[in-house]
Amino acid sequence: MQKYVRGLRAFSTFGAMIKSMTGFGKSQLSLGMKTILVDVRALNSKQLDLNLRIPPAFREKEGEIRQEIGKSLERGKVDVYLSYRLAGSTGTAAINHDLAKARFLELQQLANELNVQSADLLGRVLMMPDVMAEQEEVLGDEEWAQVMEVLKSALKATDVFRTDEGSGIGKELLERVGNIEARLEETGVLDAERMVLMRERLLQKIADLKINADANRFEEEMIFYIEKLDINEEKQRLRAHCQYFRETLNQQESTGRKLGFITQEMGREINTIGSKANHAGMQKLVVLMKDELEKIKEQLNNVL
Repeated sequence: MQKYVRGLRAFSTFGAMIKSMTGFGKSQLSLGMKTILVDVRALNSKQLDLNLRIPPAFREKEGEIRQEIGKSLERGKVDVYLSYRLAGSTGTAAINHDLAKARFLELQQLANELNVQSADLLGRVLMMPDVMAEQEEVLGDEEWAQVMEVLKSALKATDVFRTDEGSGIGKELLERVGNIEARLEETGVLDAERMVLMRERLLQKIADLKINADANRFEEEMIFYIEKLDINEEKQRLRAHCQYFRETLNQQESTGRKLGFITQEMGREINTIGSKANHAGMQKLVVLMKDELEKIKEQLNNVL
């Protein structure tokens, strides 16, 4: 047992490389009268669920922007807001002359037909949708390069946030896997006691029936019973899954899905141990292992 504890402590010093899917990042650049602002917010999601808000001047580069975001953040419910404007201004207004003339003539004709006063028709026309529109600014290659640099800076800040939060999650996951391993070792102590109790219960049942049992046949049946309830293979596989979980935590690439698959295998072995236990103390340990595993699964919902 002491050897196991020493090994666990040494393993727990490894740094987990996982990232959280929750992250926030912001970047801003002022160029004379112009300001570029990027705001990124990310939460957990099974896939990349991107909500992108950009001004009309960015539309032709929307595909490139989405590709950069997907490459950097990979997964999560992501909201990205980009703005590009002149300081103290919301844009340059422009009049759609052809549309304004058409609307004016229509209103003038309608006023004549209804024999009503047609004062300030021009003012009414200018208040109509699409007559007054903001002119879209055309950005040059140099300005687009600056926009992309600000975007990358905000995405990098978000990634740093995810890494920092992932570090805390990783420490908790290592601790909970260690708890499962510790409970698993305790089942080994109770396993020998369990076999003795099973033998005593069977002998007592035979005695209660007041029959003479053949000793050799009893031993054969006892061996069969013990083999049926043996949990050594399940314990060995569960240890291997815990080891693989730790190794996966230290991988550089995104590991959330992979860790989820490993916990499924861990759950199968724990359930099998519980179904074979036939011992109150071991059943209690199985419940504790299941509780730790559920807490691991909750944390993995937010792991990239």
